[in-house]
Amino acid sequence: MSRISVRGFAVASATAVTTVGAVVGVAAGSDKSSTEPVETVAADATLLAEIPAGHQAQAQTASLTQQAAAQSTAADAEAKKSAEEAARKQAAKDASAKKSAAEQAKKDKEKAEAEKKAAKEREKEKEQTASRSAERDSSPSSLAPKSSYSVADVQAIARQMVPADQFQCFSNIVNHESTWNYKASNPSSGAYGLVQALPASKMSSAGADWQTNPATQIKWGLGYMNEKYDSPCGAWAFWQANSWY
Repeated sequence: MSRISVRGFAVASATAVTTVGAVVGVAAGSDKSSTEPVETVAADATLLAEIPAGHQAQAQTASLTQQAAAQSTAADAEAKKSAEEAARKQAAKDASAKKSAAEQAKKDKEKAEAEKKAAKEREKEKEQTASRSAERDSSPSSLAPKSSYSVADVQAIARQMVPADQFQCFSNIVNHESTWNYKASNPSSGAYGLVQALPASKMSSAGADWQTNPATQIKWGLGYMNEKYDSPCGAWAFWQANSWY
């Protein structure tokens, strides 16, 4: 109820009471009857006039409470929305980080596998090199030293000492240098043996019998070709281009 409507109610009530009092006063034949009710009604009207202010305060309090509740609800909704947005962003960030970590782990694994494979290949090559070196360093066991060797004997020794994939290149050089004669000597330069070492005495590093043992000459020749040209085939490629090696 508004202040105006309450005041209207109070005025109407006061008027009614005044009318009743007047009638009673006339019936009683007294002059006081016409004034006392007026004073009572005036007091009652004063009390009624004060009522709207209390109602107005209650209405204002209720309105403020509703506003506060609405603001609290809005604040809670905004906080919830902000929390959900922050959670969404964090989830996206976590997913991105997880994806990056997975990709890096995959790269690391591939790198490790490649390095492992390369290490195995190096180890295999090392073993093959050691095997070839052992073959070069070992003297043929099936042929005992003799006072003289035929071309077939010398070639048989060479097949035991020279790696199979390098034998043809080694044979090509020996054919051109000495035609497989382990005692071949060049009178003008002093080159000697199957591979025509110059000076001939260099072959002593492979054995003291370098002048009479084709195995010693083959051992030295292989070492020379591997050291200078990486292999007999490397030496043969150079020989073809230059007619010497």
